[in-house]
Amino acid sequence: MTHFSKTFGAALALGATLAYAEQPATVGPNGEAPTPVSNLSLSADETAKIAAGNHTAALVWHELYDWSNSVARGAKDEFTRLGIEVVAETDANFDPSRQKSDVETVMAKEPSIIVSLPIDPPTAAGVYGIARDAGVKLVFVDNAVNGFTHGTDYVTVVSADLFQIGNKAAVALAEAMGGKGEVGYMYHDADFPVTNQRDGAFKWTIENEYPDIKIVTESGMTDPANAEDIARGMLMRNPELDGIYTPWAEPALGVLSVLRQQGNADAKVVTIDLNEPAALDMVGGGNIAAIVADEAYNIGVYAARAAAASLLDKPVDPFLVVDALTIGPDSVADGWMKSLHSEAPASLR
Repeated sequence: MTHFSKTFGAALALGATLAYAEQPATVGPNGEAPTPVSNLSLSADETAKIAAGNHTAALVWHELYDWSNSVARGAKDEFTRLGIEVVAETDANFDPSRQKSDVETVMAKEPSIIVSLPIDPPTAAGVYGIARDAGVKLVFVDNAVNGFTHGTDYVTVVSADLFQIGNKAAVALAEAMGGKGEVGYMYHDADFPVTNQRDGAFKWTIENEYPDIKIVTESGMTDPANAEDIARGMLMRNPELDGIYTPWAEPALGVLSVLRQQGNADAKVVTIDLNEPAALDMVGGGNIAAIVADEAYNIGVYAARAAAASLLDKPVDPFLVVDALTIGPDSVADGWMKSLHSEAPASLR
């Protein structure tokens, strides 16, 4: 959800139909190479020093839903393990003004740490500046803050391996289609680089690794509420589509609605992020062929661990990433646990 390399970003800015000459790579807010979260560890002595410090943390979220609740749970569990008290948790309901108010509110509790996903990076310096100036250790999820410097203004950004997510989505759709056919590509038409990188990785993989699969129709989406209309237009232009990619689960549900209305049981759909209705369609033998998800719980764990490391002035790399996994009809329970660190809903067990 934030920035990307100048090369990859420029390619995306030129339009979704552009083919990439080279394989794109996951990059951080300022083009940083990703570091696996497994590289960050704390020794027993370091953990004891942190626990003895009487530190506190606040979690300032953009919005709370299945994915972010899992990130939050991971952060809280790790803070508990490290002896750091979580003194506040907020939900801005994806409103940048409210997020600013939330930061100001939690600052009254004088936290040592704030973990947050900035909603609007270009204006976020005004949101987090008060905390930065007070010496609070800032760890961001997915997005950084424009104008903030790693190691000085914030500790790190923790996200997912975005190329891996898009690549796995392409591989899953290609396998569901038997390695050949026509695809509709629904991409997120906004400057939102987490989705931009995932979408670009999907497209690059199909175009460069599957010569018998063609993307025959492309449509940008800014509002998931428009996904049904977009899908209807795709299928009107290309009624024989074998597969459809959607950038996350909510628009995938709009695509499913259209396919059901048209009695189309053949077109395969692949999407990103776990969602109960989408998973129900998948396990029931519907159009959803696979769902790709990141290790959301671990994003929270390592965001908390990175913040704790910074309390000891231990260097932390600027862009930490977790892995992604492909979840199919037979691996929903296992995938739910690996991604969200919780049991799958009862309807899926």
